[in-house]
Amino acid sequence: MPSKKVLEEKEAVVSSIVEKLQGSCTVVFMDYRGITVEEDTELRSELRKAGVEYKVTKNSLTEKALEKLGITGAEEYVKGPTAIAYCKDEYTVGPKILVAGAKKFEKLEVKGGLMDGAAIDKATIERLAKIPTKDVLYGQIAGNLQAIIAKLAIGLNAVREQKETA
Repeated sequence: MPSKKVLEEKEAVVSSIVEKLQGSCTVVFMDYRGITVEEDTELRSELRKAGVEYKVTKNSLTEKALEKLGITGAEEYVKGPTAIAYCKDEYTVGPKILVAGAKKFEKLEVKGGLMDGAAIDKATIERLAKIPTKDVLYGQIAGNLQAIIAKLAIGLNAVREQKETA
């Protein structure tokens, strides 16, 4: 039977995982078995730059956190060696980096994840990775609005010129 101190430490870790899960819009579970230290360091560096927290925790503690939150369907993702990426600000950034990392490093594998507190499969993570980032989408919207305004200005100018010549 573990001591009271050990149980308190484990409960603190579970509470920390619960907070991270609640504060994340997407969570990605990865199988990191077989990647080198250099590959892991490169991946962690990219994730850190993007504001994504990447941790390895005990599966049993992660399962307890999922259970506390009432999340079902993600139990299969916390079997075997599992790293967890918590994406707080943007839905696509973490999946984008991790799917690219899985292609670059053959041994790294996406298992599945969570989005807004619900379990999602590997295919959904890969679809999220294909969505442009928020900044790119804002740029596309601004470009489209600018094109519409330019066409309107050209049309109004043509009407003005037509009235002047008449």
